[in-house]
This record gives sequence, structure tokens and C-alpha cells, in this order.
Amino acid sequence: MSDAAVIDVEGLTKTFGGRRVVDDFSIRVERGQIFGFLGPNGSGKTTTIRMLCGLLTPDGGRGTCLGHDIIRESALIKRQVGYMTQRFSLYEDLSIRENLDFIARVYEVPERQHAVGAALERLGLAKRSAQLAGQLSGGWKQRLALAACLLHNPRLLLLDEPTAGVDPNARREFWNRIHMLAAEGITVLVSTHYMDEAERCHRLAYIAYGKLLITGTAAEVIAHSNLTTWSVSGPDLFGLAAELRNVPAITMVVPFGSTLHVSGTDAPVLDAALDHFRARPGTLWIPAEPSLEDVFIRMMDEAPDNFNA
Repeated sequence: MSDAAVIDVEGLTKTFGGRRVVDDFSIRVERGQIFGFLGPNGSGKTTTIRMLCGLLTPDGGRGTCLGHDIIRESALIKRQVGYMTQRFSLYEDLSIRENLDFIARVYEVPERQHAVGAALERLGLAKRSAQLAGQLSGGWKQRLALAACLLHNPRLLLLDEPTAGVDPNARREFWNRIHMLAAEGITVLVSTHYMDEAERCHRLAYIAYGKLLITGTAAEVIAHSNLTTWSVSGPDLFGLAAELRNVPAITMVVPFGSTLHVSGTDAPVLDAALDHFRARPGTLWIPAEPSLEDVFIRMMDEAPDNFNA
């Protein structure tokens, strides 16, 4: 393992209630990377992220985070990490400024008032500083939560589905800020269910039922899937989808708006199997690039469930 990486771990495992929720997880994250974690609910994403950064002790495995051992030096790691939970966790009956002042006290931030003022300005919260947190919309709560994460100048941010319930404009602004932070050298681990957000990450890891299935850039993940995809439009797509799902050469049929994405892992076999369907009047078949969503749906379908493991 290398000291140059912000995170470098091998063989992490964690068991709850007799079920192994993280199984032999290994990964390396470089400084300034935005690293996305994807996978179905209950796949172990949050547990993995917490272990990577010393917030949860693994049952097995080893590694470092920010140059510190994740088991023996977890207290040192926690002081350098900003953690933004999925659910808003600040005090709704305190104002924006009061919340930030409280967090600054907890972290014993030097020159606290100056740090709070700088955080308000940095996240565009200064004009709303007296507003109660409970009166904020989802997007403004998100800004406040991020400001609280950054108060103690962390070197690593953990974002657990940070844009859940936030409108598209606020999501875009949030991701612009995340890329600005990464450009400053802050490393970001983010879990998300949104494929457009996944594409904004420098690298991705897909976790299903505790197992790391693949890691790489979005382009590498798509290329590794070996999927060949066709987009089809025309009448009665619901009926057509039902027929296509019974064809052995077809791995996946997924509705995309007014089209279907039809995919397989053997291009020549898939092409031959579709000949009959392409001859139907009124249908239009166009070769398409498989999307991240295509790839991750296939991975989720093929991953073994560890519920009873």
C-alpha cells in the first residue's frame, strides 16, 4: 500500500447480525479525486465509506486514510474528515449562523467567528444567516450541511447521497461546488443513485450485496461491461418488451422514455436474434451506446444476494 494515496485499503470486511455486509473490499483513492460509490439500497455503500475513513472499525482487512492506519489511528482521521449524511442532521430550531457556530465549537476551530463568516460567504449563506434552519428548502439545507462539513478545513469529504430530495438546479450548483473543492485538493467520496451524478465523478466503484464488482472511470466501466445496445421506437413498446425478454440472447430490456434499450453481451448473436423484430413495420432500431444506467442495471441483476449469507 502506498502513502501517496489518500485512501489505500485491502480486504475490508464487516458483519452485522451474522450477515457480511462488506466482503473483502479493496480500493485506492488519490488526492483531489471525486470517487463515486454506486449500488442498490442495502449494498454496503455507507458501511464501506465509514470504514474507509475510520468512522467504523472493520472486522478484517487493513489500510490507511490520510496517512493514518484506519484501525489504530481512527481518531486522527476523524479530525480531518467532513461527513455529510443523507438526512439533514443539523438543528432546525437554530439559525444558519448558530448552527455553524455550534459546529465550529465542537471542532474547536481557531478564530471561530471569522471561520463561520467565511463559511457563510463561501456557500452564499450570508444574507440568510439569521434564518432558522428548519425554514430552509432542501437546496438551502444542503448548502448549510456542506458549509458545516467544511468549517474545520477537512482534507476528505464523505457525502452520503447528498442530493436526495433536491431540485435539479440545486443539484447542479452543488456538483459545481464539489468540483471546485476537488480542484483545491480536497478528496471526495460520494454515494449516489443518480447516473448523471455518477458521470460527474472522476472514478466509480459499484458495490452490490457487500462485494466490489468493478471500479474505474465511467468510460472504463461501460467498456468493461461488453454490452451491445440497440434503441428501438415504435408502436406497442410494452408488448414488444415482453417478447424481447423471452429471447435468450437478450440480456436486458429497459424502457427509456419513448424508446426501449435492448442489450446483450454477444454482439453477433444479439444481431441475429433481433433480425425478426427489426423487420416489423413501424419500428425503428438504432445502434446505441450503452449508458451507465444500462451497465449498473445489468450488474444489479447479476449480483448474488447475500441476505441469507
